Amino acid sequence: MEQKQYKFWFCTGSQDLYGDECLAHVAEHSQKMVEVLNASGNLPYEIVWKPTLITNELIRKTFNEANMDDTCAGVITWMHTFSPAKSWILGLQEFRKPLLHFHTQFNREIPYDTIDMDFMNENQAAHGDREYGHIFSRLKKVRKVVMGYWEDEDVQKRIGSWMRTAVGVLESSHVRVMRIADNMRNVAVTEGDKVEAQIRFGWEVDAYPVNEIAEAVAAVSQADIDTLVEEYYDKYEILLEGRDEKEFREHVAVQAGIEIGFERFLKEKNYQAIVTHFGDLGSLKQLPGLAIQRLMEKGYGFGGEGDWKTAAMVRIMKIMTQGMKDAKGTSFMEDYTYNLVPGKEGILQAHMLEVCPSIAEGPIGIKCQPLSMGDREDPARLVFTSKTGPAVATSLIDLGDRFRLIINDVNCKKTEKPMPKLPVATAFWTPEPNLQTGAEAWILAGGAHHTAFSYDLTAEQMGDWAAYMGIEAVYIDKDTTIRQFQNELNWNELVYRK
Repeated sequence: MEQKQYKFWFCTGSQDLYGDECLAHVAEHSQKMVEVLNASGNLPYEIVWKPTLITNELIRKTFNEANMDDTCAGVITWMHTFSPAKSWILGLQEFRKPLLHFHTQFNREIPYDTIDMDFMNENQAAHGDREYGHIFSRLKKVRKVVMGYWEDEDVQKRIGSWMRTAVGVLESSHVRVMRIADNMRNVAVTEGDKVEAQIRFGWEVDAYPVNEIAEAVAAVSQADIDTLVEEYYDKYEILLEGRDEKEFREHVAVQAGIEIGFERFLKEKNYQAIVTHFGDLGSLKQLPGLAIQRLMEKGYGFGGEGDWKTAAMVRIMKIMTQGMKDAKGTSFMEDYTYNLVPGKEGILQAHMLEVCPSIAEGPIGIKCQPLSMGDREDPARLVFTSKTGPAVATSLIDLGDRFRLIINDVNCKKTEKPMPKLPVATAFWTPEPNLQTGAEAWILAGGAHHTAFSYDLTAEQMGDWAAYMGIEAVYIDKDTTIRQFQNELNWNELVYRK
């Protein structure tokens, strides 16, 4: 997954009522702000200054140029002076990328001793940004509003956070999901309307016969397999646990062939996410385990049992965290079992095999264990425990008449004791505000047992992504109560009714 060098345009609004000297100051101030923001170290992408927008024609031309520029991931706008909002109507109507309304001003403090009407007219973002904000509300256009002084670190970090969401919005239209076989039979929550998903999110979701990708696996040379197995043995702990070493290595080699074959097939067909199903493995010798874990670590999205919605969300969330310093990881995850001991409540998270090692803390080992599902030989998998700390778990569901994104703040913890007989990677978390309320709210919202999970993103970022996509988002966090949450779900039925 190569990080694209996206840029964000900085567009300042004004008009010519106050003369050329005022406009020169507007341009000078906005240029300096862009320089300082870029030098702050708090933004993941570069901001590009654009000349001051003062006419309908220039605004419309600039926004359409932004639409056509593949390197532009969004626009940041600020009204330095008063800017009549009717001038922005056509440009905003035609603009198709994420937009941040930055409500700030060049000066931090009112210059009490020298302030006059010239200063007031020139520095009136408190006036201009309200006029500008009104037309957004009138047009019912989605935008992010960030208010604060442009040199403050917390404000800069909020802009940086929004940039990652904007890239996730833009990249959504580039996500292509490869479905190997179909959904797990009779399972409801992993299903969904693929046509509506392409209309709403831009995703292409295509099915392939399992043996077509199995042929790509069979075509991998023994030399390539041996090379990758050596990489595995160098990088991970080998946990034989009494198994014959030669036989163990043969099982690991099967996963190496799957990793190479799958990745070549994905690249050849230009897909960025993949789903498998243990009930339809064709001529594959093992359920893809270690192979899928490695592909997720490289940036591919994944969903188990045919869950294409979660696979796409994992891909998008990995894109949103690209280049993040000290990132803790993003993965596909599944709710398994509870700990209901008072004061120690939580949910043990895992999957049969496929948890991304980007979330691992401590050593990562390779185990080879039987798997009752799939009717294949014992698959090799990476085993580890996850990092601790706050994180976000999301579930995108199809309610038939709309999509809903459920966003839950969770706190990842260490389990009380090791689990030596559990041969899978695990995480253990308590949802906000507590297990009882969090689990009840999740079920009331229709949340899935699969999640797209990340230590590095926030509920605000995921909610902003949902807003840009025009879908419902509900939050389960420290402030959630069941009465309030049920009311919110009922209100949303009216708001999002088709």
